Amino acid sequence: MSHDRTYDYVIVGGGTAGSVLADRLTEDPDTTVCLIEGGPDDRDLEHVLRLRDWLSVLDGDLDLKYTTTEQPRGNSHILHSRARVLGGCSSHNTLISFRPFAEDLDDWVAAGAEGWDNATVQSYADRIKCNIVPVADKDRNTMVRDWVESAAKATGVPVVEDFNALTSHGGGFAEGAGFLSIAYDPYTGYRSSASVAYLHPIMDVRDNLTVLLETWVDRVVLDGDRATGVEATDRDGRRISVSARREVILSAGAVDTPRLLLLSGIGDAGHLREVGVEPRHDLPGVGENLLDHPESIIMWKTSRPVPQNTVMDSDAALFVRRDDSDPRPDLMFHIYQIPFDDNTKRLGYTSPPDGYAVCMTPNIPRSRSRGRLYLTSADPKDKPALDFRYFTDPDGYDEQTIVDGLKIARQVAEAEPFRSWIEAEVAPGPGVRTDEELSEYGRRAAHTVYHPAGTCRMGAADDPLAVVDPRLRVRGLRGLRIADASVFPTLPTPNPMVMVLALGERAADLVREDHRREEAR
Repeated sequence: MSHDRTYDYVIVGGGTAGSVLADRLTEDPDTTVCLIEGGPDDRDLEHVLRLRDWLSVLDGDLDLKYTTTEQPRGNSHILHSRARVLGGCSSHNTLISFRPFAEDLDDWVAAGAEGWDNATVQSYADRIKCNIVPVADKDRNTMVRDWVESAAKATGVPVVEDFNALTSHGGGFAEGAGFLSIAYDPYTGYRSSASVAYLHPIMDVRDNLTVLLETWVDRVVLDGDRATGVEATDRDGRRISVSARREVILSAGAVDTPRLLLLSGIGDAGHLREVGVEPRHDLPGVGENLLDHPESIIMWKTSRPVPQNTVMDSDAALFVRRDDSDPRPDLMFHIYQIPFDDNTKRLGYTSPPDGYAVCMTPNIPRSRSRGRLYLTSADPKDKPALDFRYFTDPDGYDEQTIVDGLKIARQVAEAEPFRSWIEAEVAPGPGVRTDEELSEYGRRAAHTVYHPAGTCRMGAADDPLAVVDPRLRVRGLRGLRIADASVFPTLPTPNPMVMVLALGERAADLVREDHRREEAR
């Protein structure tokens, strides 16, 4: 095994949070950082950089293509796309960007995440370098404009010009319909991903940053209770080790961070023994608390061609609040200007011709179902099992939310001016009417909004399933920290990318503060 030189910090994962950390930590020219990413550079990948081409990345050679275990009450055929490229999921998602809700962060603090209060997190959101702006006027096509008007009319919610303006001063919003805010350059249509905003300007400039691409880490090296580095396979198939003087920071995401911990012997000792991994540190919460934003779909054939001007074919959203006891919305809908039909096709539905499809996707902002990630073997090449346990919450809340969402979507389609665009409902079709029928269809056609989280959750010292403390340090170990969506105690109500970016920003400060304290001793 070859041995690379030692760095102050080794960051595993050049995705959303990892990009932020690599930039912020190397602002100090005396600090050396090695960023290890399993995929290639994104700077010459036009289909990655051009936001409208995001669907071409899904299920392609840059997709890790994780699947789910059998889901008795949900869809067992969901492809959980995770990006293998610099920038991570910010290089293949739609870059829909919402500032966090105050009430979501109140939930975090109540769950033991001291210091992650709304005022603190908003101050870090203010630092984000990505260019987050509402969809530009030139990209707002007439059909989606009509949909926004009808969505507001049918549900009685206000039209919102800038959702983030409602949350920037510590608040949130209960409901609304409007065009989204996106991290992109409206003049070119290119992404303002984490890699574009944080890494591209510095990669060839800062000598204290080393980026290892197409290098897959499969083991955290422990010396007693201290993480001292990682072992990996590089692009040429050679085994390498990279050492860290100060810390190893895992930013590989809510799937690959717990997977790496488990492969390294950090997790539930009983489970590790079952799959043939020698336990090094018993930490039963690793892989537990798997969260997601499930969604279903309703599709129509349009009466005339869908206009072609768009950012990324899903430019607007509707938020509805059914529960007056909570100030947050409890139903969200994206509108898709394309046949988002992976699951409807599998169920036997025929999609409209190209250019004549529009969909609404009711999703569950605060799903109550909880799943689990676990290893199936000790072989790093074997993918982990993802059991989201969709629609298994005991009160049936998630199921009812999807049923209500399909009904509300039909109300929107009955309201002018959007109604004039609709020729026919093709999935589930007008014959599916009862709650039981809508539930059966809605759960079988369900998809993901690609927001897995929670598998190494943050919590208080007396929380037996907390994997990291509020400073993101892995419990019971030294020199090992996690900074990605796996630490979320609960999933934020809307799309969580801004929360991941803010987490990366704050993680950099926590790392620097802890190092200064260490030096002062």
